[in-house]
Amino acid sequence: MSYNIIRPTTEGQAVTDAFVLTQIRAHLKEDGWTLLRGFRPDMAAFSTLTTALCRKITFDPAREYGDANSQKVDAGIGPIGLHTENGNTPVCPDIVAFYSPVAAVEGSQTTVCDGREVFGAMSDAQKARWQRDLIVERYLPEHLWKRYLANEHPAISHPEEVTPEHVEQFRAAIPNQEFDMLEDGGINYRLTVAPVRGSALSGGQGFANAVLGPSHNYAPPRYRFGGADIVNEDEVEEIRALAETCTHEINWQDGDIAVLDNTRVMHGRRAIVDTNRQLFIGMGNL
Repeated sequence: MSYNIIRPTTEGQAVTDAFVLTQIRAHLKEDGWTLLRGFRPDMAAFSTLTTALCRKITFDPAREYGDANSQKVDAGIGPIGLHTENGNTPVCPDIVAFYSPVAAVEGSQTTVCDGREVFGAMSDAQKARWQRDLIVERYLPEHLWKRYLANEHPAISHPEEVTPEHVEQFRAAIPNQEFDMLEDGGINYRLTVAPVRGSALSGGQGFANAVLGPSHNYAPPRYRFGGADIVNEDEVEEIRALAETCTHEINWQDGDIAVLDNTRVMHGRRAIVDTNRQLFIGMGNL
């Protein structure tokens, strides 16, 4: 996977310039991600870029908002395992973009890993196992699932507007999901995902999912290949070690923007050493 950096060709060039957008899409198709450096964008420019790349903006219900189309990235200071953003949700984003107005002097590198490389490096036995459908199970408290549904359901905009009818409409509209309503208002949900999948932007098959990732703002998920065939920690660590051999680091500079094909490339983070940093995320679907 190449470390493709897009730099401005003229003074004051915008990140949404037609030529820049063409380069971004070309790099996403070829390598799965790219880095914009030297453009001096602000939050408004980052937000505009996100909407230029995505037809529908989506959000993580556990995060604070940066502006109308972006959110703050705040997941403690420890390292974050590789994952696709919102990979354990019914509507997984196709594109994820990160904006660093203030970069850390030390540590905090974002890690990127091409799932296509990981899949290619797997043994035949690993490929056979991870090409099976995977069931994700997790508990969500009421305020989080209602916030998520309010964003994804076209008829509502606020969590307090959610009704049982909206819940059933969403259940019917999105395949491969099921959930149980609990007395405390929360839900237990089960989502069937493909841990090896084709890219929405470039095709191909890649190991792109959230199995190796964090649960900073959520209850830890449970993974199984149907029935009682539970994914065990040893095989997760085996894949984690394999993925690390395919992982690159983004050493952020002030004003950098990274754009990722979230259906192909997983990302994570090294431990934060310098806490004086800012990072925002924008994401959506094609």
